[in-house]
Amino acid sequence: MAFEIDSRMRPELLGLAWMIGHWEGTGNGHHLGGDEFEFTATVDVAENGGAYLSYVMQIFVTDDEGRPIQALGMETGFWRPKANGEVEVVIAHPEGVAEIYLGKIEGAKIELTTDVVARTVTADIPLSGGHRLYGNVESDLMFAYDAGTTEYPIQPYLWARLRRVG
Repeated sequence: MAFEIDSRMRPELLGLAWMIGHWEGTGNGHHLGGDEFEFTATVDVAENGGAYLSYVMQIFVTDDEGRPIQALGMETGFWRPKANGEVEVVIAHPEGVAEIYLGKIEGAKIELTTDVVARTVTADIPLSGGHRLYGNVESDLMFAYDAGTTEYPIQPYLWARLRRVG
């Protein structure tokens, strides 16, 4: 699906403009220290005139026909592009974890590494760090999320290919 960049968009957002929209698709995951699984995902990236993009990702367990049957995870945050193609990303999870990533925008590829991970006292996941890769491949949004916890080193966790549907 083709998309059009709003001529009023702030110039600092242009390197991330290809991400704006509603994306849906399927992916795979590997529970840290556990089994592999399949999921469906939605990602919504929006611009509202500020110097950032808002971001929401939801993943769902699917039935044998690929229909979502149970929420598996969610995250929400903000993408804040800076000078020289740098980007800061702030992501919060309902399990009581917040991550701050620093990274680089290189065309249609964005690579991020955690700078800070904060957990509430009652956090459900002992997340300690991560590495993320996002890219526009054949007009699809592809991402890979490697994560580590206090028990496991950073390793592949989630990867997916999503198509723009709005």
